[in-house]
Amino acid sequence: MLTKFQQLLLDSTYYWEIFSHLVDIDSLKSLTDYSFGIGIAFAVIAIVVTISFFGISKPKGCLDPKKFKEFKLVKITKVSHNTNRFRFALPTHDSILGLPVGQHIRCRGKDNEAQEVVRSYTPITLDSNKGYFELLVKIYPQGKMSHHFSQMHEGDFLPVMGPMGRFRYQPGQARAFGMLAGGTGITPMFQITRAIMENPKDQTKIQLIYANHTVDDILLKDDLDRFARKYPTQFKVYYVVSEPPVNWDAGIGNISKEMIQEHCPRPATDAMILRCGPPGMNKAMSVYLNELGYKPEMQFEF
Repeated sequence: MLTKFQQLLLDSTYYWEIFSHLVDIDSLKSLTDYSFGIGIAFAVIAIVVTISFFGISKPKGCLDPKKFKEFKLVKITKVSHNTNRFRFALPTHDSILGLPVGQHIRCRGKDNEAQEVVRSYTPITLDSNKGYFELLVKIYPQGKMSHHFSQMHEGDFLPVMGPMGRFRYQPGQARAFGMLAGGTGITPMFQITRAIMENPKDQTKIQLIYANHTVDDILLKDDLDRFARKYPTQFKVYYVVSEPPVNWDAGIGNISKEMIQEHCPRPATDAMILRCGPPGMNKAMSVYLNELGYKPEMQFEF
């Protein structure tokens, strides 16, 4: 995690780069008062650092880690036969959720017996999406919280609390990530992947293995395939399905130890394996990773 001082240095460097692109530094040298031009540059940097220090430049997040706050559901989009995308509005068009990459929120609702239930979800949006956030929710027949989502209509409000979680991504945290996801366990992986791919300065490599029952169950496939096409040397995805269609040329069955060996970075101090899926899958992946030589500090389970 960056200290405030380190972040200020990064901010000042960033804005110096902007200034140098806007102003021809060589032309300043031809000015009679060269020091005047340089003085302007450093004045700009000083202002930016001051603003950053007092928190004026960054909008405040809308979450509260100690109490639930309600957000209005403004759009429901059907993604698959049992999965919907729920969009919730933030207070203003410029508001951000304020959720660090790698962390999640807790949502409160009622099950089919009107009993209160709380579950954790990872938004598939980032703070670059101002004014709203989105959740990808699979509706399970016996799911308590998914029952609540299945009963929601546009205009309803969802109580949310956060940020939560032990993992918080920072650029440069690892040279490479291996990701093992099953079903809706793709959401934290997608959040981290998107943050890395959309940051041109972040060169972290990602190798994702994503397991589902059928091809139709693969969530966010268009987005994942787009990342793979746009960043072929930085992002790779390997799909695994237990009920493959004819001429399926990827993984079949469940994620195996051999698949991890072939499609994930090898054990190293600068590599990390993230996993998120059903309990049975998480347990099996832990056994495989230990057998393959990934030390505890190289693994994280959401």
